[in-house]
Amino acid sequence: MTVKEVMVKEVATLDVNDELSLANDIMRLGKIRHLPVVDGSRLVGIVSERDLFRSYLAQVMGYGGIDSRNLIKALRIKDIMVKEVTTISPEAKLYDAVNLMIEKKIGCLPVVEDDRLVGLITETDIMRQYLQVCGGA
Repeated sequence: MTVKEVMVKEVATLDVNDELSLANDIMRLGKIRHLPVVDGSRLVGIVSERDLFRSYLAQVMGYGGIDSRNLIKALRIKDIMVKEVTTISPEAKLYDAVNLMIEKKIGCLPVVEDDRLVGLITETDIMRQYLQVCGGA
């Protein structure tokens, strides 16, 4: 089985210049834990719930009385995104995606083809596929 058979193709993304508040809203409303960051269609970073939490904590600690909502509207995605992103090809075997996620201790892999983001595969996608294949056996 390949990554493209399991990956999500319709992926919510962020632009490098989006406000941090947009990432917060998308994650909260869509119950999403990872958002790829793109410049056009080229993947340039990723933001996770953990990144947001760390950023909020660091910023609030340094800004005393500033309202946290105003603070996250002032920050940009490029200020907190992880730039070194581990990716995988849509043609890669699902087994390789699982091994990579375990090795790197990450919960998702952006799927990239010719420097373009074409999908995303998460732990949840892999578990869902496992349940379908095993059929509860």
